[in-house]
Amino acid sequence: MNAAAHKHLSTVDPVMARLILEIGECRLVPETRRSPFQSLVQAVAHQQLNGTAANTILTRFKKLFPGRRFPRPEDLAGVTDEQIRACGFSFAKIRAIRDIAEKTLSGVVPTAREIVKLSDDEIIARLTAVRGVGRWTVEMLLIFQLGREDVLPVDDFGVRAGFQKAYKKRAMPKPKQLLAYGKRWRPHATTAAWFLWRAADAAKKKK
Repeated sequence: MNAAAHKHLSTVDPVMARLILEIGECRLVPETRRSPFQSLVQAVAHQQLNGTAANTILTRFKKLFPGRRFPRPEDLAGVTDEQIRACGFSFAKIRAIRDIAEKTLSGVVPTAREIVKLSDDEIIARLTAVRGVGRWTVEMLLIFQLGREDVLPVDDFGVRAGFQKAYKKRAMPKPKQLLAYGKRWRPHATTAAWFLWRAADAAKKKK
């Protein structure tokens, strides 16, 4: 995947070619052992929070279910909203987590075995029916769990900030502008997004 993606991006976009030379090869490794249920709960935890805060909340949450690496949807019936709130989740996020569990049990959220057979668009359509799950959340699942190669999360702050920095723009691109520019990266938009995240990280470190 990486060699073909690097070659394509370097050929169609000189800025991407420079990023690849500076940063080295894409080191994105999807966590394929996660269930869609786990991916969605973790994504909800990360909404509007930095990674450290979200991971602290998730660690507390997992302690509510001793003996499990991560709870199953049916396990949530055994804990109260107050217990989940004490982990650091807002009530809006608790409602979202409950809905993820219910829709997993009813089959709206597919199993790990089912989801790999669905197209990106089918997955987005099914999962955005869940409370608190928008397109960005599903795109994170497509990238970090399923390893789909052509996902460009144009609403992602880090991707937009990385583009602004790498392409020396005065302002962050609007999602529509990024989508239009990113057509040249297809079918390797996921790798392009990864390099834009690294460009944003590098800019933060310089500050």
